[in-house]
Amino acid sequence: MPAKNLPELIDVLKANSQKLTLGTAGPGSGQHVSGIYFQSATGTTLRFVPYRAGSSDIMKDLVGGHIDLTFDQAISALPYVRNGQIKAYAITAGVRLPAAPNIPTVDEAGAPGVYISTWSGLWVPKGTPKGVIQRLTSAAVEALADKDVRHRLEDLGQVIPPRERQTAEALGAYQKAEIEKWWPIIKSANITLESCR
Repeated sequence: MPAKNLPELIDVLKANSQKLTLGTAGPGSGQHVSGIYFQSATGTTLRFVPYRAGSSDIMKDLVGGHIDLTFDQAISALPYVRNGQIKAYAITAGVRLPAAPNIPTVDEAGAPGVYISTWSGLWVPKGTPKGVIQRLTSAAVEALADKDVRHRLEDLGQVIPPRERQTAEALGAYQKAEIEKWWPIIKSANITLESCR
């Protein structure tokens, strides 16, 4: 990919509509939905290439030059970036990653507000007693406060939310906001459970 930065990449994509390839883990995957969102936000059009095995095969083909780009989690991409095997154009967030301070945010790189993140939460079945939820939350908060755990997760490119966002209520509110953001994109792309199988 000849583009040196994100604006140049967007220009290359616009000049080569539907010619450049984006590796995905298939319809409805994070890479696929991210690509759809990116196209919409930047006025570009990509050719999606689905992979059954997901990130590992996508990264192998990206390094090998068989596909042009992908969206992926820092945990999967950073080892290749650090080794100089792939180029990172931006972190799809409003703040830089401590594990990759030299990679600009999308705001800095030229695509303001194109935020895409993969996140994790701890879930329990509906109706789980509040006391059990509180004990699990306390254990998770304690683990995330451990210096060694934090260091390891941050080195992998993970972002640990601040303490006030490490509650069941905060997770529920965040999930609701994410559904409100991503559901219209998924719906407009006609992605269904059947297309994801």
